[in-house]
Amino acid sequence: MRALSIRQPWAWLVVNGYKDIENRTWSTEFRGRIYVHAGQRMVPDDYPEQREYIEAAGIVIPSLLARGSIIGEVTITGCRSASDSPWFCGPYGFLLEDPVAYETPVPYRGQLGFFAVDENFIGQVGSATEYGKE
Repeated sequence: MRALSIRQPWAWLVVNGYKDIENRTWSTEFRGRIYVHAGQRMVPDDYPEQREYIEAAGIVIPSLLARGSIIGEVTITGCRSASDSPWFCGPYGFLLEDPVAYETPVPYRGQLGFFAVDENFIGQVGSATEYGKE
């Protein structure tokens, strides 16, 4: 399966079902399930409009977020150059559905763009919590 690195806290918001779109400067034709990789780098002041939305929506982000790890999965169902989602800031947005957050992040080295995950990794994935289901 492929993976996509996303900086925190955006990766956490994706796998926990809050963020329904992932912004990129490039478009994609890819559709399907991917691993969500939380990148090593964090930029505390990026995307101020989305940070204001987080606060207004009352979303509480944990103070300690996994980095340099695969933290869950999501399905990419489309790619748009415009969206009414409060998370969209473009120029392209990957539409996201069916998030799953892993209870235990799995350390993994990220890469730019979509990248293949070593098949040996699959056996390392512990239990997952599917968003919205007990």
